[in-house]
Amino acid sequence: MKFWVAVLLSFLPLWAQAVELGERLAPWTLLDQFDQAYTLDNQAQVLLVARSMDAAKQVDAALQGQPKGYLEARHVVFVADIQRMPRLIAKLFAVPAMQAYNYRVMLDRDARIAVRYPAPVDKVLWLQLEDGKLVARHEYASAAELRQALEQVQP
Repeated sequence: MKFWVAVLLSFLPLWAQAVELGERLAPWTLLDQFDQAYTLDNQAQVLLVARSMDAAKQVDAALQGQPKGYLEARHVVFVADIQRMPRLIAKLFAVPAMQAYNYRVMLDRDARIAVRYPAPVDKVLWLQLEDGKLVARHEYASAAELRQALEQVQP
């Protein structure tokens, strides 16, 4: 019995942190691929969350050919959950490769932020924000769908 109580209590933080429509997102700060800090604020209109390498590749494919500053102009913030990646691989290969991207990637190295926004691991989570509140939620399984959605966001 104690085991099951412990298991249930271990999942409590995940349930407590999941954000619902109409709720204000708690502010957080992450470093990007250049170790520059970014703090989520009320200016963000869209939060993209990739919880796997496959999902992050969808974002990259959707942004191919877009100019530098494309996401920033649309007030879109991209968070990549890289906590499952071995730290040495991230430091030596993955993060330096991300520095060639023409967009900013907020790196969730310790699974502090991405876990707040549950979604299937193989899809890109789109959280539509208005003054810091969640107003809509979508999941994209393909780069083409994501690209089309991004094109609808006004700069």
